[in-house]
Amino acid sequence: MDDGKTTEPKAKWWSRPTPGRSTRTAPQEPSPVEDAMPPADAPAVSESPQDAPHEPPAPEPAPAEPPAPAPQAAQPLHEPDQYSTPPYGGPGPWAPAPPVQRPTPAHGTPVPPPYAGTNGSGMTLPPAPAPAFQTPPPQAQAPHQQPHPQPHAQPPSPQWLQYDPWGAPRQPLITQPGPPLGPDGRRKSRRGPLLVGALLLALVAGGIGGGIGAYIERNGGLTAVELPQDERNGGGRAPDSVAGIAASALPSVVTLHVSGTTESGTGTGFVLDDRGHILTNNHVVAPAGSSGDITVTFSGGETASAEIVGTDSGYDLAVVKVSGVSGLKPLPLGNSDNVQVGDPVVAIGAPFDLSNTVTSGIISAKDRPITAGGEKGDGSDISYVDALQTDAPINPGNSGGPLVDTDAHVIGINSAIRAADSGSTTEGGQAGSIGLGFAIPINQGKRVAEELINTGKATHPVIGVSLDMKYTGDGAKVGAEGADGKSSVTEGGPGAKAGIRPGDVITEVDGRQVHSGEELIVKIRSHRPGDRLELTLTRGGKDLSMTLTLGSATGT
Repeated sequence: MDDGKTTEPKAKWWSRPTPGRSTRTAPQEPSPVEDAMPPADAPAVSESPQDAPHEPPAPEPAPAEPPAPAPQAAQPLHEPDQYSTPPYGGPGPWAPAPPVQRPTPAHGTPVPPPYAGTNGSGMTLPPAPAPAFQTPPPQAQAPHQQPHPQPHAQPPSPQWLQYDPWGAPRQPLITQPGPPLGPDGRRKSRRGPLLVGALLLALVAGGIGGGIGAYIERNGGLTAVELPQDERNGGGRAPDSVAGIAASALPSVVTLHVSGTTESGTGTGFVLDDRGHILTNNHVVAPAGSSGDITVTFSGGETASAEIVGTDSGYDLAVVKVSGVSGLKPLPLGNSDNVQVGDPVVAIGAPFDLSNTVTSGIISAKDRPITAGGEKGDGSDISYVDALQTDAPINPGNSGGPLVDTDAHVIGINSAIRAADSGSTTEGGQAGSIGLGFAIPINQGKRVAEELINTGKATHPVIGVSLDMKYTGDGAKVGAEGADGKSSVTEGGPGAKAGIRPGDVITEVDGRQVHSGEELIVKIRSHRPGDRLELTLTRGGKDLSMTLTLGSATGT
């Protein structure tokens, strides 16, 4: 299909006029390829813009004599392309492309030096000589008129003819020697050595990076960080400070682990003398029974087996002894009668089996009537304590531990706490501390401990009467009758000698009010047998006063 174009034989893209021809008409046959490049001595023919060759002619080696005028201007091979086919707007691609026209210099204006073109491969060609002809000024031609070749015009300057719109200045294809050839004539490949080198470099970099990363992770950075710190020596603490008290008392405090046939428990105790006697609560060692095991752990971690010396459930006190242990440090005993409300105190023990725990507080109250125990139901295990109250935290495991003053002297034995849900109870329960702890005064503990060590039993002061524990009025009421139908006032006892009768209500002991039967027992047991008491009682609506000398009894 011819696409609407002429069917005449098409000229080669690079065809040139053959040597010796003065004019050119439409070719009947395609010009041979050998005519593409004319010889150097052939004169150039001026062509119209429509049929000018696309490739500029080779430059002339030297200025030549003005050639003979051409008899007739060359005719274009084809009619101008009315569609302005790119890139030149002239004849289509089936005809030679016209040269690029440049403005003609004005008359008398020097022509710039010839352009040194390239041969298409970046190789510079020698400059052509400047033309010896002049052209009329551009005003001589009418506007919008096609330029006609002049009869005596010389060929255009090589500066314009050497322009190649399709060629870009470039260097020759081979500017440097390539890699050496192998035995088979092929170039040797450098990819293998380069790949090996890259792998080695990656391995070395990875090893270095891994080492640096490990160092940073272990040391926290490439440089060590040192934070400012107080360089002063901590030194000792004041003896009356909590730290000073703890340092003095801790070596004398022990932890007891008790196991029996049916139950086990943990508690605290403290050393009474260098013979190995240790004071604790009765409810701490009660699980051992008569055949259980008791292990004592000292503050330094040493352990030893212990045996029971004596117990008293009425006072909730017990003494155990360790054998074969040297270097024991007894804890000094203070005087609980001299304690005042608000005095600072420190409690030491093993709450929840956390040995050597120290808590601090104050004496928040004195002479608190506390009853604890009673699990047996017959009253034989009930403890009556005229206790010291403290807000130092006491928890299960503190039982039997010392409550010490600012001189690190024992003023009480931690025994019970007030539970938020179950009222007053022995500390051995699992309720936590709410800041209401109770300790047996050491004056009472000292007397009982001495009796237990010396005789294995403790004596209790008594008044020789049976109380009505169901009485709800104010004071302690003497019962109508005692156990087994006997009189509530023991015949020949301290109460009978003082003049107490059944139905009397005791309201004061030594000037302190009594509000219940339990409180009267607590007040009495805070004394020793043989002590004299001043009682105030009510009989038949009248107040009476009398003096009573306390008797002695064993057991509960």
